Amino acid sequence: MLKTVVKKGSYHDSVILMLLTNALTATEGVQKVQVMMATPANKDIFARAGLQTEELDEATANDMVIVADVDDPALMAALEEKTEAFFENQATDDRARAEDAGVSSWEGAKEKLPDADLAVISIPGAYAALEADRALDEGLNVFMFSDNVTIDQEVALKEKAHKKGLCVMGPDCGTGIIDGVPIAFTNSVSKGSIGIIGASGTGIQELTCIIDRLGEGVTNAIGTGGRDLASEVGGITVMDTIDAMEKDDAVKVMIVLSKPPAKAVREKISARLSVCKKPVITLFLGEKPTYHEKDFYHCYTLDEAARLAVSLVRGETMPEGEVALAKEDCFPKEAGKTIKAYYSGGTLANEAAMLIKDALDLKIPPEKAEGYMLQTLGHVVVDLGDDVYTQGHPHPMIDPAKRIECMEEALDDPDTGVILFDIMLGYGSHGDMAGALIPTILALKEKAASENRKVTFVTTVCGTRRDYQGYDEAVQKLKNAGVIVCETNKLACRAAIQSIGLDFDEPEKPVRDKTVTDAMPGEASEQMLAMLHNKPRVINIGLKSFADVCEEFGCKTVQFNWAPPAGGDLEMISVLNFLRNYRENETTIDDANQRMIAKIVAAQPVLKDNQLAKVLIPELNTREKTILHAGPPINYAQMPPTVQGSCVGAVLFEEWADNETDARKLLESGEIRFIPCHHVNAVGPMGGITTANMPLWVVENEADGNKAYCTMNEGIGKVLRFGAYSEEVVDRLRWMRDVLGPTLSRALRTRENGLAVNSMIAKAIAMGDEFHQRNIAASLVFLKEMAPIITQLDISEKDRYDVMKFLADTDQFFLNIMMASGKAIMDGARTVAEGTVVTAMCRNGVDFGIRIAGMGDQWFTGPVNTPQGLYFTGYDGEDACPDIGDSAITETVGVGGMAMIAAPAVTRFVGAGGYEDALRTSNEMTEITIGHNPNYIIPTWNFKGTCLGIDARLVVEKDITPVINTGIAHKIAGFGQIGAGTVHPPIDCFKKAILAYAQKLGYQG
Repeated sequence: MLKTVVKKGSYHDSVILMLLTNALTATEGVQKVQVMMATPANKDIFARAGLQTEELDEATANDMVIVADVDDPALMAALEEKTEAFFENQATDDRARAEDAGVSSWEGAKEKLPDADLAVISIPGAYAALEADRALDEGLNVFMFSDNVTIDQEVALKEKAHKKGLCVMGPDCGTGIIDGVPIAFTNSVSKGSIGIIGASGTGIQELTCIIDRLGEGVTNAIGTGGRDLASEVGGITVMDTIDAMEKDDAVKVMIVLSKPPAKAVREKISARLSVCKKPVITLFLGEKPTYHEKDFYHCYTLDEAARLAVSLVRGETMPEGEVALAKEDCFPKEAGKTIKAYYSGGTLANEAAMLIKDALDLKIPPEKAEGYMLQTLGHVVVDLGDDVYTQGHPHPMIDPAKRIECMEEALDDPDTGVILFDIMLGYGSHGDMAGALIPTILALKEKAASENRKVTFVTTVCGTRRDYQGYDEAVQKLKNAGVIVCETNKLACRAAIQSIGLDFDEPEKPVRDKTVTDAMPGEASEQMLAMLHNKPRVINIGLKSFADVCEEFGCKTVQFNWAPPAGGDLEMISVLNFLRNYRENETTIDDANQRMIAKIVAAQPVLKDNQLAKVLIPELNTREKTILHAGPPINYAQMPPTVQGSCVGAVLFEEWADNETDARKLLESGEIRFIPCHHVNAVGPMGGITTANMPLWVVENEADGNKAYCTMNEGIGKVLRFGAYSEEVVDRLRWMRDVLGPTLSRALRTRENGLAVNSMIAKAIAMGDEFHQRNIAASLVFLKEMAPIITQLDISEKDRYDVMKFLADTDQFFLNIMMASGKAIMDGARTVAEGTVVTAMCRNGVDFGIRIAGMGDQWFTGPVNTPQGLYFTGYDGEDACPDIGDSAITETVGVGGMAMIAAPAVTRFVGAGGYEDALRTSNEMTEITIGHNPNYIIPTWNFKGTCLGIDARLVVEKDITPVINTGIAHKIAGFGQIGAGTVHPPIDCFKKAILAYAQKLGYQG
């Protein structure tokens, strides 16, 4: 049975009521329910759902009505209670859903931390170069933890940084200290007067930890990445950092550390250091220098370099460390025992391999395999941090599994005498690696003893006494487990080598006079000096733990919630890079886009008239039967049934046929020409169908002198734009042609300068309109302007009443004015004919099409999506027609779904959202737009303007497509509107557009 509740004078937005309807539908015992305002059009929807009642018929447009088909009349009380609770909970629910989503764009990061000066990047290498390039453009130094960056990308980034006076540390840079702040895998080290420039991660850690434990400190340790001294890169970061540290009064001694550099680069670095005014220590691992120069020292090991640096700072010689071996820990040389060494990083492994080769007096290069620093005569040195071990697996600094596996394999070799390993403390490392390895060590010792064998375990703990893992505790645990623990890696290697009856030679080096070259020092940039003298202000792109450590040291940080640009599409990333770096006569694509949006802001759309289409559009003023349609080009056979139904209605309206059968025959015959509205300066809602005798709005953009046209809004329910073509639909169209259009034309022409649209938009947006799904305020503003004039016109009282009533009843009436205005604005702006700003978005039920400024009239299309949203009772997504219409011109100009925050209730189309969802939606749209339009201020958005200028590049880069508010038509012609919701364009449209534009500018892939 049908029961009705009428809430007199209780107005609620239609979207809220659709959501409420969905909530009430789930009530047990309710067969069907609908909640709407009792407008004439909504009453028709009730009737079509089988929910028409006398109480509904008597209700007014300001009354909220609940009509339900229920098993028990008592259920209506429960429905009323649920309705009241629903409205009471709205505001509370919205606020409860609020959360800090962080930042997901460079724009957001810079807004939150405008004085940021360092980007820390730890994302996949395929994308790291793109973000590093952007960071440099934003004026930030770069720390690239990421690896798998190509050598060409590294060269380009470092050359760019050099020109800008900035610094790129990395790629594959694991360690750094900036003004005492640890970056990435770093230990807690005292600040001091020793400056380090190192290509390595664990090498810098070893140096800084030895220096710290000797009582001195390091304020800046700049990691350069392992390839900086390769011939292709040429030592760009090393050279720039030398210049900066030489000028830094806080640095008393410099250490330059690297694996063996390219010969020419080594000579360039050495020449530069020969004229340095401060004491410098070099350590090129693998080389065994035989002398020092005065204030220019050449070391063999990390231990030697660290002790020498401390000696130079203090002016006194630091004693060598000692290796204390018990007799039972040693094997005679004749036993032929071997060393198996397993390291966390390449530098310490490299040093171990170097010392073992020295002890073995190898005259030929040893055999090596991937990940191995040494593999010869049974001796093995492995870098477990090599990519071959870490791809898809945790790093050995944080996971003991691979090292345990290697230790177990080492014991299986009866020749193994020593298992040598390192333990790295510090930020990012395992909380208790010693404790994690000790059970395995004890078990292997026991297994060896059971086989009447002996294996010696030797380690070094790289850390300081401030590291959270506890240096002394780790050392003591290992000693208690019978492990020989040495202070440094050199001493651990010496202990291991001596344990098998060998040793390496390290004679004292004489000090010669320095050979000074004619090298000219570079000029240290202000940015580099500022980096060395101040705590970094960090935009962290990747591992949040890196930002957490910086915050512990009092740094300002912003976490960039990064996602792969362009959805990870490497071709699109290449296109984006090309477009970002494109220059023509020093003009960039950004410059062109700025000119474009300046024209949008300067546009002056004025509503001038309402005239028949054939008067305005030459293509409709011929003998050839012509229908304009929405979207990119399409023929009748391809159109979905809904749009075909609109075409049937247009044929009946134009009297090209007098019944549906003949109308369809005519449409199928090929006799009718079809043209997209956009091709003739027009736009059309939903089906977009426009013919010669339909009245059109005339909007002129007075700033550029161009005009645009759009049909008038028919109201809601069974209307032509939603595919309906019944007699009442055609009769309404004829009334609009014969009465409504002429009346509004006469009214408008009484205003000498027309009706300025921008001012109406500005007023209405402050009252809650977004100009696609919500136009009630703007429609009333328009009525306010027209009503006094209409009352003065010499027309019949009936026509006057009918026109005024229609305008008052049609909440969406302003939409079509907004569409024509959006078209006039964007067509005026796209005369710039350059750049990547989107100038049109539209759909025809099959294809979604866009245009961008730099590609003129060319359409870029992809398969159209079906809207998602809320449905009238009795309908669901299975009934929906794929999206149609030119009304997305509203979003193109920055309103509609792009301005969701102006009308939070519209967000209900997305789901159970509200203000916070509206805010998130509009904030997300700022990620793909260039700025804000000062003409259309949104009070609920902290008085920011609407989104301005959809940039197709940003859409592709962020993988965020514009949100479009839309009505939902039934997929079968004649049913009309069945709901409302939102839809997104396919990303392929934007990818095709920017690829075509890049190719136009010379991109070759």
